[in-house]
Amino acid sequence: MSRTEAAVDTTVVVGVGAVSPADVVRVARGGARVELSEESKKEIAATRGRIESLAEEPKPVYGISTGFGALATRHIPLELRKQLQKSLVRSHAAGTGPEVEREVVRALMLLRLSTLATGRTGVRLEVAETYAAVLSAGITPVVHEYGSLGCSGDLAPLAHIALAMMGEGTVRDADGTEMPAAEALAAAGITPVELAEKEGLALINGTDGMLGQLVLACHDLRELVKLADITAAMSVEAQLGTDRVFAADLQALRPHPGQAAAAANMSRLLAGSGIVASHAGPDCTRVQDAYSLRCSPQVAGGVRDTIAHAESVASVELASAVDNPVVTLDGRVESNGNFHGAPVAYVLDFLAIVAADLASISERRTDRFLDPARNHGLTPFLADDPGVDSGHMIAQYTQAAIVSELKRLAAPASADSIPSSAMQEDHVSMGWSAARKLRRAVDGLTRVLAIEALTAARALDMREPLTPSPATGAVRDRIRREVAGPGTDRHLAPEIEAAVELCRSGQLVAAAEEVIGALD
Repeated sequence: MSRTEAAVDTTVVVGVGAVSPADVVRVARGGARVELSEESKKEIAATRGRIESLAEEPKPVYGISTGFGALATRHIPLELRKQLQKSLVRSHAAGTGPEVEREVVRALMLLRLSTLATGRTGVRLEVAETYAAVLSAGITPVVHEYGSLGCSGDLAPLAHIALAMMGEGTVRDADGTEMPAAEALAAAGITPVELAEKEGLALINGTDGMLGQLVLACHDLRELVKLADITAAMSVEAQLGTDRVFAADLQALRPHPGQAAAAANMSRLLAGSGIVASHAGPDCTRVQDAYSLRCSPQVAGGVRDTIAHAESVASVELASAVDNPVVTLDGRVESNGNFHGAPVAYVLDFLAIVAADLASISERRTDRFLDPARNHGLTPFLADDPGVDSGHMIAQYTQAAIVSELKRLAAPASADSIPSSAMQEDHVSMGWSAARKLRRAVDGLTRVLAIEALTAARALDMREPLTPSPATGAVRDRIRREVAGPGTDRHLAPEIEAAVELCRSGQLVAAAEEVIGALD
């Protein structure tokens, strides 16, 4: 699936176990409805009984009959506990800045619901069912860019969602219209929740925001790394490079799995190329291609292996019940530190690094097309009439600007920490910040690869009468349905945006796969 999935009719059942990454994508992007499993309903009800019994005891229990964070030493009398939960949510809904994307909020909500469904948080069943109903109705609470330190989880983003469950704050309905939460809930026939002991804390204490963005980023990067193999193959081909270096026996000498997959993809993509065959004979004097061509599988392979590691971390986190305090399987209510986002924050940063480097090698391949000293007989800047026309000169500037930004985004957020809550929370993960910059990095990488695809397609046309491979030719032809071939200078920005949409929607990968089958 692409990043522009159409709405789906499936219902995702949220149970005691983990939701899948595919479930996250279906709910976040496809608008799938959600419902709780019968097993989870029983587990939620059983655990809630334990919370209610503890609430009646005179001994203070953190999160049930005390304040929070640095205020945990205050015992809260019974008559003030509902007010305590409301106050917690209202005070923690302190986000500011731009509105967070709908898909991120829906992913966050699903993952919080998944934790509630484990029965380890102690909320009442009606609270979890309200989350499911709001998701299914397509109502999206307004969440803001700034407010989470990634510990104790994504507090402010989750609090804005909890506020909407209470019928307060602002949401967008299924059509995207902004309105008061109470109005949207009433229109959908949903009764706002009146929070009881422990519930406010259970709704805001999780890594769901950073995890949801990690799952979406892994999904997108899996597709973009295939696209990178396609654009690299087009560049190798149009720059009269060799495909011999991608041979399986050469790759097996350094058996990283991602590298082998990337090289195999490129070999398949270049098979049957008339352009490659034209200079493959004994008269060819070229010994080696530049690193940006020859080492494409090594870079794209390293990206694949990093994605695989990030996915393994995500799979563990998806199977986790993150709350503090948590209700254990034997009924104890224990304080813990599982809300700390470090494991997720690290891989979010790792992915920003590899996204920057994959974009960097793409920009270098593009630049070679534009230099007559290196492009093997093509015109300067692929211009129709060099001097009068500038061709793709400034498209490479755009790539370079994005790559420079991606290098800044590759600086790790997780290496930072800033103390909060009167030094009670004196080391934080900054995982939400890592997730936000990774989203920008994924967008930037998409744009860089789109410009390489656009430029390589132009160069393939300029190699006529030599013919590209069936796979790269199919990609070139898909681009040509949106963007005309070589000619005098035209307004270039709309052509770049058309290429970006072809990349973002997965249509270029699909064009190649229709010819040679699924890419790894």
